[in-house]
Amino acid sequence: MEQGGLTGNVAIVTGSASGIGAAVAVSLAEAGGRVIINYTKSEAEALETAALVERTGGEVRVVRGDVSSDSDCRALARAARDAWGRINILVNNAGTTTFAAHADLDALSADDFARIYAVNVTGAYQMIRACREGLKESRGTVVNVSSIAGIAGVGSSVAYAASKGALNTMTLALARALAPEIRVNAVCPGYVATPWFSKRFGEERFAQITSEQAEATPLKRAGEPQDIANAVLYLASAAARHVTGVMLVVDGGLHLSLPR
Repeated sequence: MEQGGLTGNVAIVTGSASGIGAAVAVSLAEAGGRVIINYTKSEAEALETAALVERTGGEVRVVRGDVSSDSDCRALARAARDAWGRINILVNNAGTTTFAAHADLDALSADDFARIYAVNVTGAYQMIRACREGLKESRGTVVNVSSIAGIAGVGSSVAYAASKGALNTMTLALARALAPEIRVNAVCPGYVATPWFSKRFGEERFAQITSEQAEATPLKRAGEPQDIANAVLYLASAAARHVTGVMLVVDGGLHLSLPR
């Protein structure tokens, strides 16, 4: 996006200490936005991302909060209003998962489903509810960071895929319910090479996974956080003023070879 394209806009980006969320936060600041960076556990990473925002000349606040808690969601919305008096953009990026083979139905418990839905679905809903009045006043926008898993039924576990499918359906429902004042869209990434994978699997396995994903993708490259940030910026900007209720797939064409 052209520098300054979101000048003065106030954005809340959940789960923005690192990875996709961090790239989104920095990109919003580069476009002129003021940003609430949110984290649950990774304070050091959140502060590093805040420093990157400040280097762009952007204004930033760092707020700890778990989106599965309604009171924390309301505190995030309040932090934006207290700091800058408005909310223009909400990016629901916070997410969680567990790894389980889809065919192993004993690998997931009801608690696994409840935890994943609490963050990936209920958390996004609670954030939208907490920010609704501010977004309505500003005729703002919501961008939900979903996944190709919610479209094709793939991914780290059945619970994760189901949660992202629910998030996509919620995007449609709320795009209808909150129009015309608030636009609601989603970005559906494929594999994105983020520090999350390297921390979980180690650098060697991370490099192998990234290479395999690139080979499986028609564009022959693995996604990077900035690819997703670019899509979020588009949906959050005036360039997408006539776009709502859309699931924008950003996966290098991976969906072309996945089951539907």
